[in-house]
Amino acid sequence: MKRILFKNVRIFDGSGSDLFPGEVLIEGDRITKVAKRPDGLFAKRDPKISEDGADVIDGGGATLMPGMTEAHAHITWPSSTERFVPEFVLPIEEMMIVTAQNARILLDSGFTSAYSAGALSERIEVVIRDNIDKGYLPGPRLRASTLERSPDEDETAPGAVNHGRGPDAMRNFIKKCKSMGIDQVKLVLSGEDALHPGSSHHLMCTEEEAQAAGQAAREVGIPLSAHAQGNDAVKMGMRAGVRVIYHCTYADAEAVDMLVARKDEIFMAPAIGVIVATLEANPPPHIDMSSMKEMAKPVIEKAKVLIPELKRRGVRVLIGGDYGFPFNPNGTNARDLQHFVDLFGYTQKEVLVAATKLGGELMELEIGQIKPGFLADILLVNGDVTRDVRLLQNKANLLAIMKGGKFHKCTLPGRTPAAVPTREEHA
Repeated sequence: MKRILFKNVRIFDGSGSDLFPGEVLIEGDRITKVAKRPDGLFAKRDPKISEDGADVIDGGGATLMPGMTEAHAHITWPSSTERFVPEFVLPIEEMMIVTAQNARILLDSGFTSAYSAGALSERIEVVIRDNIDKGYLPGPRLRASTLERSPDEDETAPGAVNHGRGPDAMRNFIKKCKSMGIDQVKLVLSGEDALHPGSSHHLMCTEEEAQAAGQAAREVGIPLSAHAQGNDAVKMGMRAGVRVIYHCTYADAEAVDMLVARKDEIFMAPAIGVIVATLEANPPPHIDMSSMKEMAKPVIEKAKVLIPELKRRGVRVLIGGDYGFPFNPNGTNARDLQHFVDLFGYTQKEVLVAATKLGGELMELEIGQIKPGFLADILLVNGDVTRDVRLLQNKANLLAIMKGGKFHKCTLPGRTPAAVPTREEHA
């Protein structure tokens, strides 16, 4: 079994504790030992973990931290830092290539896990997930989803699918998703003001449909997430047993109480990245974003009140901000961390916990912490991220990216920059 030892590193272990100098041993795909060095970095005597038989990585004082989780991933949404795509829906052949590219870009950006918030094709994420898992494509651990379930979808829109109305149609959709290998299903419970002004308060499902979805999901064992901007949509999602709820823009005191009552079962992600990007966007003259910008202003102001209150009351709030639009491209996902600091009053360490430890809980995997027994999904970062999370926005600061004990990237002296791991390495 291959052994890799990181030494001379400062460790952020994902728990929220202060950085500490130490050493970390990886054996196979797991972290097996974590040792503090009370004598500080670069101590010459008495290594805390034996180097015998290990591939030793001298971190040079860099920060070792868990890989991050993108909790609102849209890897089929085409625009990225490497590719500007003005069209939103592409032919399936092009969409497959773009989706594979976006998966790799997420991993390049330090996101070793991604929880999908909906795709633009039925099975594309399942295919990408399976190829990542088999080692044929680079990418994060992916919880795959499918087309967002919206009964009132415009059937004339590109890529639109008529999912049907009524409880039976909803149950059939959930069961179909399970049979296709989907990991979790996203329901669209409310409209979206940025697309149709005023629609955030409109319910897209009936109570009977939402309850049917929840019941079917529990029966077949597949979790639900939900787009819920409006207050009534948030409450509908809570009653239906949704596990991940996005936005919650207009949640009132009763809705907040419902979220808090289920705080040990649910996760919430405000998707603030797309809102900030909308306000910052400077589109060409032929693109009119004025309505979107007006709709975004109250969303930010409400989130500034809502998110600190949810955090104070113990709700697990996650980063993830609808990346994939031309003005908010995939690959800029780490901006969310600074948004949480600037807008919601998070400390640097608190938002790092949201991106790592809480992300691991969302994924239901032993990830998100530098801890014996956990999977070795690890970043080595040039600088102290607990003092400045903006360091994570620059891929050049990511000196090493490891997933499951294998390097996706390593630029330290004497190391070879990583390529896609071979089949033998995955065996």
